[in-house]
Amino acid sequence: MKRDAAALHAPAGPEPAAADSPTLRHFALLERIAAQDRLFSLQSLVEDTGWPKPTVHRMLQQLEAGGLVQREGDSRQYSTGVRLRRWAETLLANNTFHGARHRVLRALVEQVGESCNITGFVGGEVVYLDRVETAAPLRFYLQPGSRVPAHASASGKVFLAQMNATQRARLLQAVPLERCTPATLTDPKALDKELAAVRRQRYGLDREEFLPGLVCVAVPVPTAADTQGRSSLCVALQAPAMRLPIDKALQWLPALQAAAQALGRVEADALADPVLPPTAAPPRRKPR
Repeated sequence: MKRDAAALHAPAGPEPAAADSPTLRHFALLERIAAQDRLFSLQSLVEDTGWPKPTVHRMLQQLEAGGLVQREGDSRQYSTGVRLRRWAETLLANNTFHGARHRVLRALVEQVGESCNITGFVGGEVVYLDRVETAAPLRFYLQPGSRVPAHASASGKVFLAQMNATQRARLLQAVPLERCTPATLTDPKALDKELAAVRRQRYGLDREEFLPGLVCVAVPVPTAADTQGRSSLCVALQAPAMRLPIDKALQWLPALQAAAQALGRVEADALADPVLPPTAAPPRRKPR
């Protein structure tokens, strides 16, 4: 048995009308292209995206001129360009920071036997930056990139508890507190009481407040760059309540805190890495 919750809060597919700039529209098209393990044509991309044919044709011409896609065979088919493939190879070769974070998360999942996330706080919502699923057959699928309401999530409560009263009021009063389940805290006074407990305890709880049957425990990741003890990241454990009630989930708090310390060290090491000086540009030749 498994419950698919990703469709509720996963990012929507790319569409030109929703993109903020021509650059993002091109990037959205590249995402579609990179997802296809085959040659593609102008018509196939039009059908895949639903975008106007002249728009896709113009974008393909620009990507081809930049070396990001290239024509194949009879020139009606395209494949990814050398420049795009080299970009992907360079990204993977230099992705040690994210790789190190993911290894910490995977080790935590192997220890606790439940799905775990690394979360951030963006635009008033909790965003899943990374996630490792449990191997157990009963699970909730929430992919990286998923967004959840701050007031209804364990990580969100940690982030909200770090704010001063003015900041928190400005954020929460902008829109009504959404009732995701019967257990969601939608009364501001009840939420304030909960956040006071989070500040004392240094962890947040989700008692089936975001999805029925799902519980979560989250702790902040120490951030070396912030001298006030605030955190921009959390690490969280999620599990079905029927397998891991909240009181049993709290037994894994030391493991979560150890993982948070390890993630904090990864971030501190990344910030301490020396930045290589830019390569000097070759001298220009004087015109004859």
